[in-house]
Amino acid sequence: MMKKILAMLMAMMMILSLTAATAESASDKQYVLDKGVLVVGITDFAPMDYKDENGEWIGFDADVARAFAAELGVNVEFVEIDWDNKILELDGQTVDCIWNGMTLTDAVLAAMECSNPYMNNAQVVIVPADKADQYQTVESLAELSFAAEAGSAGEAVLNDLGLNVTPVTAQADALMEVAAGTSDAAVIDSLMAAAMIGEGTNYAQLTYTIGLNSEEYGVGFRKGSELAADLNAFLVKAYADGSLITIAETYDVQVALIEQK
Repeated sequence: MMKKILAMLMAMMMILSLTAATAESASDKQYVLDKGVLVVGITDFAPMDYKDENGEWIGFDADVARAFAAELGVNVEFVEIDWDNKILELDGQTVDCIWNGMTLTDAVLAAMECSNPYMNNAQVVIVPADKADQYQTVESLAELSFAAEAGSAGEAVLNDLGLNVTPVTAQADALMEVAAGTSDAAVIDSLMAAAMIGEGTNYAQLTYTIGLNSEEYGVGFRKGSELAADLNAFLVKAYADGSLITIAETYDVQVALIEQK
């Protein structure tokens, strides 16, 4: 009887090992195709990813992600994530890619299989408009308290400059901190600043002054994923046929778009 039990246990262990080996050998692309959905990790970040009046995700990144998923022959699902945990979300297969105006930093490139850059960006300083003339140089920022999204390029550049920064959950929260007066300033993406602050927005009293760096956006997949190369090919095709430019014009980000070739 004991021999039979041992034999059954060994057989089960072999089955589990084979199953695990099969899962490990299956390509990341095939994993997405088999489940029939590309799960995209995002944050609320106009004009890249944000909700319309019907609660649907739109924006430059959301629209391009939807088109790419259609090219793959799968559905798309958008999942709002904690940006500071984006690598954990990706490696844990909670999401299949990070597609949210993501700066191609050294840390991101080391942790993810990234697409070619598709858009230019910068980190800019946000202050109340009536104080903007006081903060036109990096040196003038020394005594300010900043808010920036945790895990973002904005937080990183503030830390690099040795400035006082409080991390918040999202870039939109950083704007709220400045509007409420609980932070002197914020650092956010220039593309978001163009869409979210100034005349005609909810933050008419805020403006941006100086840029602290220049950077590029890319999409991150799991390390080794073939989907990054597939996306590169798709972006070249979409740029050539004009559809990528049309989407950029819809969200007024065409001047930042990088030619795909």
